[in-house]
Amino acid sequence: MKLHCEVEVVSRHLPALGLRNRGKGVRAVLSLCQQAPRTQPRPRAGGERGGQHPACLFISTLKDKFGTRYELKENIEQFFTKFVDEGKATVRLKEPPVDICLSKANSSSLKGFLSAMRLAHRGCDIEAPLLTLTPVKTSEFEKFKTKMVITSKKDYPLSKNFPYSLEHLQTSYCGLVRVDMRMLSLKNLRKLDLSHNHIKKLPATIGDLIHLQELNLNDNHLESFSVALCQSTLQKSLRSLDLSKNKIKALPVQFCQLQELTDLKLDDNELIQLPFKMGHLTNLRFLSAARNKLPFLPSEFKNLSLEYLDLFGNIFEQPQVLPVIKLQMPLTLLESSARTVLYNRIPYGSHIIPFHLCQDLDTAKTCVCGRFCLSCFIQGTTTMNLHSVAHTVVLVDNMGGTEAPVVSYFCSLACYVNSCDMLK
Repeated sequence: MKLHCEVEVVSRHLPALGLRNRGKGVRAVLSLCQQAPRTQPRPRAGGERGGQHPACLFISTLKDKFGTRYELKENIEQFFTKFVDEGKATVRLKEPPVDICLSKANSSSLKGFLSAMRLAHRGCDIEAPLLTLTPVKTSEFEKFKTKMVITSKKDYPLSKNFPYSLEHLQTSYCGLVRVDMRMLSLKNLRKLDLSHNHIKKLPATIGDLIHLQELNLNDNHLESFSVALCQSTLQKSLRSLDLSKNKIKALPVQFCQLQELTDLKLDDNELIQLPFKMGHLTNLRFLSAARNKLPFLPSEFKNLSLEYLDLFGNIFEQPQVLPVIKLQMPLTLLESSARTVLYNRIPYGSHIIPFHLCQDLDTAKTCVCGRFCLSCFIQGTTTMNLHSVAHTVVLVDNMGGTEAPVVSYFCSLACYVNSCDMLK
């Protein structure tokens, strides 16, 4: 029985000696092997099985193929399995006093291997066949492939799985019409490149790739980016997203919950608006949304702090001279309640109030004064020099312009009057 993963063996004597471990695992092959007895074993009372040839743990690395052997029978002090679903676990041995830290393992294989180790610790039979103590072949370590690049249909694997240890997977020009579900079991994946295919829809389970930092979907047939993905674990992991050359017309409001994004490419889509809470993407540094159908930018766009911005080739409109007035006095009960909930940051959800009210609250506008408004507001348009939000700006047109119209919202007539200088 074997397990491929990264291993770090940490001596518990190090802190007492004022020393520290490296804090980094190495690629290894773990084997449960048959330990040959030194003397003829005695029969056990009660006919207990498995005691004649106790199993041991054998850890081999590329530098040490002969490996290190650890006895298991009545020698495991504790298992730490809180993150076993992420392919991580730690086994604490009594003798020698070490912690065997496992990571980047296939979670199902890891669970089975730990179960077998528990049986070995108790001296019970292990259903899987035990191996002999022999050096591991170099070919075993080839299974630790971390990068795979496929750029043609003929090279695409149909009959075998992707190596579970992959951290970077590129499958471009493969004619994929959907995301291969086998990719979604690659829990160590950090970079996924599905560019130049024919994918029309993304499965929500992409959000289960908890380490995914870069996602390239350039040149596909996507028409949307789902709310489920915006609210998945991608919120904490995703740094770079390329959605250019698709057919996306709008992004959901929840898109701005991907607050770890630093690079965002939206070129050559059919976008008619950007999420009006764009200002929440405080880590965004590179934004490209060239050749879309944007008539204006959202008001919170001015809160961004970018290094590079490209909005060339959009259909930006001239600012309207007269504002759009949708004020209603007195405020409706819905409007007043919504403003109170948002201003006081009262938690809400579909388990508390109806789902359509949650959607109304999620899409509320932000006044220049910082307060919120639902459907009762004044809408005005002004121009903004894009250099105020980005260090490097690509010209928005062939005339050398670097200005773009921005929509602003006002929760009251007083706010509009106080800001009238800005709208001139």
